[in-house]
Amino acid sequence: QLQLVESGGGLVQPGGSLRLSCTASGSTLNDYPIGWFRQAPGREREGISCATRAGSITTILDSLKGRFTISRDNANNVVYLQMNGLQPEDTGIYYCATRIPSWLACSRRLSDYNSWGQGTQVTVTS
Repeated sequence: QLQLVESGGGLVQPGGSLRLSCTASGSTLNDYPIGWFRQAPGREREGISCATRAGSITTILDSLKGRFTISRDNANNVVYLQMNGLQPEDTGIYYCATRIPSWLACSRRLSDYNSWGQGTQVTVTS
């Protein structure tokens, strides 16, 4: 059974950076496509980006492509979300999620992801 855990969130000032991590217990993360999502206060959850098990990238939210970068580190069984130039509107809970079975491809539809972490809070002060 796969359990996803996010970490790396916290308080930052505008213009700052954070590196979020997605790790897994119960199974190797390397076998699964991993997507990053976020939910701002009072807003719908939205997809950011997804990395396939082979490491190819699917951008979901094009407006963040220049500031947010997803990457895989298979040696350490972790998926990162590097966030640069953070602004107050980036505040929210950030989630990683996957699709089961593991051979499924990345998707831009939130409903296609059926295993989610509990989220990590990112707060950008103004």
